[in-house]
Amino acid sequence: MRKLIVFNQVSIDGFIADAAGDMSWAHRSDPEWNAFVAGNAGSDGELLFGRTTYEQMAAFWPTPMAAQQMPDVARGINAAPKIVFSRTLTTAGWNNTRIVAGDLLAEVGKRKAEPGSAMVVMGSASIVAQLAELVDEFQLVYNPIALGGGKTMFAGIARHLPLSLSASRVFKNGNVLLTYTR
Repeated sequence: MRKLIVFNQVSIDGFIADAAGDMSWAHRSDPEWNAFVAGNAGSDGELLFGRTTYEQMAAFWPTPMAAQQMPDVARGINAAPKIVFSRTLTTAGWNNTRIVAGDLLAEVGKRKAEPGSAMVVMGSASIVAQLAELVDEFQLVYNPIALGGGKTMFAGIARHLPLSLSASRVFKNGNVLLTYTR
């Protein structure tokens, strides 16, 4: 059985993007953080995205700039298998990407039951909210910034989602990784 993991950067007031959809505030670089991100990108997981996050990621990671700025991360994320859930996207230009227009819960539930590596949702707030009850682990990186408004990943969940803290890590740049399991 495959694990379903959510990995998201979050402001201290609970937003994964500001009111304009910008996430540039989440890029707090330092050697320790960069090594952690590169290690995560090198895992063999399958990436799951909603259309908006997919388009943002596909616009950056396959570029020469990404390869120059973060070569290990770019190499890992570009090589990873990717699924984008969208009813409007018809073609995917980013390598190793498959578009799924059908039932999100049924597709992910079916894939969870199969053997294989973990599936990781990044960004994709509406996808996270829809899949919340199927998620095995939430890896939330709290950034030392308050946005005052924006997009949350839990808007519209059907019921309370009790979680247990299973790990934590504080980075020198002020980021704090909290890992919660169900």
